[in-house]
Order: sequence, then C-alpha cells, then structure tokens
Amino acid sequence: MTAPGPRVVLVGPMGAGKTTVAGVLAARWGVEARDTDSDVEATDGRAVSDIFVESGEAHFRGLEREAVAAALADHDGVLSLGGGAVLDPATREALAGHSVVFLRVGLSEAVKRVGLGTGRPLLLGNVRARIKALLDERTPIYESVATIVVDTDDASPDDVATRIQEALA
Repeated sequence: MTAPGPRVVLVGPMGAGKTTVAGVLAARWGVEARDTDSDVEATDGRAVSDIFVESGEAHFRGLEREAVAAALADHDGVLSLGGGAVLDPATREALAGHSVVFLRVGLSEAVKRVGLGTGRPLLLGNVRARIKALLDERTPIYESVATIVVDTDDASPDDVATRIQEALA
C-alpha cells in the first residue's frame, strides 16, 4: 500500500533528469510537478548555490529536510528531490511507503548532462572526479530507498517517463 502524498518521488544524482522527467510525468497525468530545490529557494529567497556558499551545506541540508517532509505530506503530484536529499536519515525514513524511482545515470552521461557544473557548488574543481565520487557515495543510498530503478543513459525524458509509467502500472 502506498502512503498518501506524491504519486511518485524521483531521486538520483545531478544529471539524471529528475526535474525534466517530473515535468513530463506531471503533464501526462494532469498533476503538478514539484522540485524540493525550488521549494528551498522559494523559502530561503536565495539560489541553492548561494545558500551553500553563504550559509554552508549543513544549513542547506536542514532546509532541504524540511522541504522534503512538507512536500511528502502535502503534494499529490510528481515530486523530484535534490540529489543529496537522501543523505539525511530522516528523509530516507520518510520515503518509506512511497513509490520512489531512482533515475540511474552513468558517469559519462552525467558529466555530459551537467557540463561544467555552473551553479552546482558540490562540483567545484574537477567535475568528472566529483561526479564519480558522488555517484560512488550515493548510488547505494538511492538503491536503498527506491521501489523502482530506471536507467536513463541513452533515453529521452519521454522514454524515461514511459518506463516509469510501465513500472508503476
């Protein structure tokens, strides 16, 4: 049985296509798409990158935890979480009972999609090495919270959305 809340929650690293695929699914289902990074920005009044630089990652993660909890409680559309949201144990626990899709992306594809990481504070320095480290660290966590895993390499957002719909059917 699925908990009340979002129809589906998308998790995965930067470059997996969470926000884009959320928009495609929401349009198909006639529901709203919601992104917790956008929620954090709206609440704080600053861009995620500015929050990281000016207030630190710990402050951002606290805002993110609150944004995810609120969205899980009151959003019934498609929800995409920031790439690091699942690092928080309370967030992982809150995801239990929800349909959670891990959008898996390979290193080469993630690097291609993210580019030089403009506006992505965790990618300062060697972008490829940082993305590899994040994938290595977070992939087991994404897998642990996911009820469905969808590979996004060589797939359009429409294809990924179709795979999700088929897996949820």
